[in-house]
Amino acid sequence: MAGPIVRRGVALGLGALWWWAVARLVLTPDAGALEGAVAAGGWGLSLLPVHCVPKARAVGALAAGRWREAWRVGRGGAEVGLAGEGGRAGVDR
Repeated sequence: MAGPIVRRGVALGLGALWWWAVARLVLTPDAGALEGAVAAGGWGLSLLPVHCVPKARAVGALAAGRWREAWRVGRGGAEVGLAGEGGRAGVDR
């Protein structure tokens, strides 16, 4: 029970810190590098979840160990599969 409460508290605190930095940048002429760094860092982190996907669910991602499997293919081994094409990545088909 404490886990979700702590996560929400941290998220609320960091969100308040970001808004404070943005407000200082916009409203006061003496805002400096600290406020700019906090605002830019928070904005950059907001983009992160949009671009990150677990490798197993990424369309077209190659499986882990793809070089080892590629060497086996060259010597008559199994084929290397793609992570997004049904089934598990790197499984013989």
